[in-house]
Amino acid sequence: MSMGAPMSSLSKPAGVSELAVDSGLQDIAEKVYTGQRLTREDAIRLYQTNDLPTVGALAEYARRRSAGAGKERYVYYIHNMHLNPTNFCVETCRFCSYANPAERGRAYTWSVDQVLAEAGRGAALGINEIHMVGGLNPACDLAYYEDILRAVRAKYPQIHMKAFTAVEIEYLANLEGLTYEEVLKRLVDAGLGSMPGGGAEIFDEEVRSRMAVKKTPGPVYLEIHGIAHSLGLKSNATMLTGIGESIENKVDHMLMLRGQQDLSGGFQCFIPLKCYYEGTDIEAEVQEPTAADLLKDVAVSRLLLDNFPHIKAYWIQLGVELAQLALSFGADDMDGTIGEEKITHAAGAKTPLQLAKERMEELIANSGYQAVERDTIYNIKAVAQSEPRLIETPMSERLSAIL
Repeated sequence: MSMGAPMSSLSKPAGVSELAVDSGLQDIAEKVYTGQRLTREDAIRLYQTNDLPTVGALAEYARRRSAGAGKERYVYYIHNMHLNPTNFCVETCRFCSYANPAERGRAYTWSVDQVLAEAGRGAALGINEIHMVGGLNPACDLAYYEDILRAVRAKYPQIHMKAFTAVEIEYLANLEGLTYEEVLKRLVDAGLGSMPGGGAEIFDEEVRSRMAVKKTPGPVYLEIHGIAHSLGLKSNATMLTGIGESIENKVDHMLMLRGQQDLSGGFQCFIPLKCYYEGTDIEAEVQEPTAADLLKDVAVSRLLLDNFPHIKAYWIQLGVELAQLALSFGADDMDGTIGEEKITHAAGAKTPLQLAKERMEELIANSGYQAVERDTIYNIKAVAQSEPRLIETPMSERLSAIL
């Protein structure tokens, strides 16, 4: 399958061919230039190489081609907020802080009025999107979420509701004795606009068994997203690293997503995530991803997921500096202004709880890209006035400063 326009539509990045020859990646580079689909073996080699600048340059080439003429330097963000109506969860995934006793002692479930009050704080700031996810709580049934969606739509019709991971859809279907499609149709009728990508974790069953992940195996996750796509919903997809997975596990995870995208076509963005360990018991038995590992997740996903239009550098997890560098490794989205984020910070993330629009645009421009405010489904709302800064520091020096 073609990755897009042929080689002649965009010149090779300066120096990439020579770097690829030196690193033994020339055959993969030629596939990238000519729009050939990469194989499992290609992706594994990209992960295994020590030539990080070449991997990044190839991903940058693929990002520019995917963006299209006139948008080669565009990097997107959204003015949004995260909203978590409940943090209680019946699951006991070992990598999640929600499962530890301290967090359960602070469990909460908001009323519809409390949710509206939170949404109102975002609306006052002019947000365009609410990203709503939560734990699997038997007190929060389908009617509860329908009431929330209808209430938000009635009071704040300008706000797009991106809500409910595939895990939540599976849980609600089992709780109500309904099919996934029936649950999704009811939520859409109530005001659901799109779905986030959370809950994919790593699809490999051996890893999931060690991490006590009983929820939503890979085929079910893909089935639910496929049904959502058939109903006209756009969605995202994720991958969680740092939970004892191998390179092969990550590549196979992406290939399963690529296969589903070939079938249903509704994935907008892939988001590589990393695990934070505070409040969990797994740190001693897993290897924490390095900055280089995280950059490869971004770059390899851009190259392997040729049918995903967008790859996200999720600053709330990567941290601002690494997210900025990831923009030169194939990412074209930094997520959003977010407001208060609870899930990653409950597990120890030290990133700021929010970034103002002006700061987001500054970070993107200082990385050498054109900041573009988008809506949830990537319609452009505004191209920032700030011009991209010329980056004169060689990539090798930029990498040395952060790795």
